[in-house]
Amino acid sequence: MPESTPSLPSWLARGMADLFPAGDPADADQALVARLAQAEREQRPLRVKLGIDPTGSNIHLGHSILFRKLRAFQDAGHTAVLIIGDFTARIGDPTGKSATRVQLTKEQVAANASTYLRQLGQDQPKDTALLDFETPGRLEVRYNSEWLEGMDLPAVIGLLGTGTVGQMLAKDDFSKRYGSGTPIALHEFLYPLLQGYDSVAVNADVELGGTDQKFNV
Repeated sequence: MPESTPSLPSWLARGMADLFPAGDPADADQALVARLAQAEREQRPLRVKLGIDPTGSNIHLGHSILFRKLRAFQDAGHTAVLIIGDFTARIGDPTGKSATRVQLTKEQVAANASTYLRQLGQDQPKDTALLDFETPGRLEVRYNSEWLEGMDLPAVIGLLGTGTVGQMLAKDDFSKRYGSGTPIALHEFLYPLLQGYDSVAVNADVELGGTDQKFNV
């Protein structure tokens, strides 16, 4: 009899809406199963990236699903790479917005980021925290200003070359704004490309994101 195809572990499949790369969902499943198996053979944790922009004063309920999934990876022995988008927060995520966001100051972003980390359990025992801040090697907190703030013009132009205006206008929020004649600032087109670059900068093996962030991951 042929061997049965390994499936995603239940802790990973639970609460998942989509799995990429796009194509046959079974192929995407098997690619992740193979990656998990390889990490186990090599006795190394996967680097699982989740980014969050501190644009508001508190984490909202919609974030909790992603953070619970990130915690599940931690509990399975992998490294959560939490990216605080302190640079991209100053641009502002255009997703779902009918107009350009008001840009935040560095001080506002820093204050929000500090609150987010406390709400995630930075000062709590791991049994009560949303993320495990205690166990060595289970959490890496990074700020995307580390690599984006020093990016020079040739690097920015190279990054812009990885996307097209057509791709940007295919996004529902940009499409609606363009169709209605609502202005779209050029820096808003750069936002998803910068978020995508975050994953490259931290050498992520797996990326987590909301269903509204598919273009960015």
